[in-house]
Amino acid sequence: MSSVQHSSTAAINGIEEPIEKNGSAGNGSSQQDVQTRCRDRPIHANRHMRVVCIGAGASGIYLAYKLKHYFTDFTLDVYEKNLGVGGTWFENRYPGCACDVPAHTYTYSFEPKWDWSANYASSSEICEYFSNFVDKYGLRQYISCGHEVVGSHWEEEASEWVVQVEPPGGAVFEKRCDFLINAAGILNAWKWPAMPGLHSFQGNLVHSANWDSSLDLTGKRVGLIGNGSSGVQILPRVQRVAKHVTAFIRSPTWVNPSRNMEYHEYTDEEKLQFREGPGVHLQLRKQIEHVMASYFPLFIQGSLAQETALQAVKGLMKQKINNDILAEQLIPKFAVGCRRFTPGPNYLESLTLPNVAPIYGEISHITPCGCVTEGGQEHALDVLICATGFDTTFKPRFPLIGRHGVNLTEYWKTEPRSYLGLAVHGFPNYFIFLGPNCPIGNGPIIISIEAQGCYMAEFMNRWQKEDIRTFDPKLAAVDDFQEQKDLLMQKTVWSSNCQSWYKDRVSGKITALWPGSTLHYLEALAKPRYDDFDVTYACRNRFAYLGDGLSQAELKPKGDLTYYIREKDQGELLCRTLMSTYNAKDSGSRLRVPLGSILH
Repeated sequence: MSSVQHSSTAAINGIEEPIEKNGSAGNGSSQQDVQTRCRDRPIHANRHMRVVCIGAGASGIYLAYKLKHYFTDFTLDVYEKNLGVGGTWFENRYPGCACDVPAHTYTYSFEPKWDWSANYASSSEICEYFSNFVDKYGLRQYISCGHEVVGSHWEEEASEWVVQVEPPGGAVFEKRCDFLINAAGILNAWKWPAMPGLHSFQGNLVHSANWDSSLDLTGKRVGLIGNGSSGVQILPRVQRVAKHVTAFIRSPTWVNPSRNMEYHEYTDEEKLQFREGPGVHLQLRKQIEHVMASYFPLFIQGSLAQETALQAVKGLMKQKINNDILAEQLIPKFAVGCRRFTPGPNYLESLTLPNVAPIYGEISHITPCGCVTEGGQEHALDVLICATGFDTTFKPRFPLIGRHGVNLTEYWKTEPRSYLGLAVHGFPNYFIFLGPNCPIGNGPIIISIEAQGCYMAEFMNRWQKEDIRTFDPKLAAVDDFQEQKDLLMQKTVWSSNCQSWYKDRVSGKITALWPGSTLHYLEALAKPRYDDFDVTYACRNRFAYLGDGLSQAELKPKGDLTYYIREKDQGELLCRTLMSTYNAKDSGSRLRVPLGSILH
């Protein structure tokens, strides 16, 4: 797919000429002329910006929306390795696959959906939501599906990223950009379990994240490895059709929602009320989000919230299992929330059914006919399902080479160290959605994606308007953030004695979670701390963007040049640097849209 250009012109001494990436008029100017002409424009006039985004899941789609609706003078290419949008919700189609977050809050904050079929929506329904969002806002023009990014490196002299892209059945091509955004997500690289003899199995071997839709489990002897989020969703659905299911449980885990968040299918009457009842749907969304946003005290070791939750969930699990021996094996001894908490509708009840055999312990090896457990017993199987998760090291799937030839995979060999979960020292103009130490398990996640997108947009906006060359987080800032993060994590249940993908397997540090609540994260990202970044400029003079002495407000036809005259202080910022051009765009002016407070 070709790039979509969003071009503009700006008045230069009364003559409108295209503005190129380097800030000059598009007339083949010399470098000396470029240095002069970059001053010969109104303050904050745009230069063209090229953006490449990796992935068209919830994060990549949001970035496309943000750029389309708040930016001009940009080119955006979103490369998605799958054949459709939706990210993990396009990929994961195993039986029972659903989000373990209530559906009415698993939407963008400004784009509710009133007709969810149930409070825990299926993967296909969630994928449809994101696909419909893309169509509603005309975002497919930016997205190339079936295109996998296979490499990227930073070119210092040109101050740009060179991205290698492999299209379907074609030769790898290069795409150059000013900003590289990684929106591939955390759970995007599934992996087989490291079990001897796994691929000697002669039955049907399938991973939950690479499900074979043609696989018929009716009347089959099925083995299920794993009791994480995927495993607890698969068992109740597979049990209904399989002759027998052997559930291999390698470690206990907390499985149960609170009493008011059990699985519930919405009736037509409820949906109608969500659609037409004044404020009904908004109130429901706020109530659910409030519960999720209140989680953080539960994650503090020894807190009242932790002790209360532990006793409550333990009691509910015992009640559902209704078997003291099984309960002793399945109910964890570690804190609630130390590992990812999952609702798991009907999982515990399924373990007690006649055609299900829960086997607690490790699998020693796999044979052509089944699984052999530690005691030497072989369990004969026709199908083996591995619900064994993903590579959660945060390392990219492809070589990503930053400054001085540093490969990010090697740089993060001992520990993934980020700046606020979204940037990396030595990798300028590179941002990550849901990077290391983002709030993936702290509370509501979609609003965190929005906050990250707005944060990145601030940098892009400044790059366009102030002739910035590069933004690179300082190593000292990254080190200080990591030190502060590690100090707080010592107080949380995530640091206690349980195995979890939240912990880095090499360093043992908590690398997947933010050191605070989701609301804490929103405040941390409310405004960029530019002093934490090494900032370089495209022009010799950092104040070249001040231009020809005219403000953007003055160029607005019949604009209000006295916007600052008021009868009283209404709490508005006197500085109109950004809002003035936003108003100008609404009036049909050629001036381009900035961001500022309109993003927050």
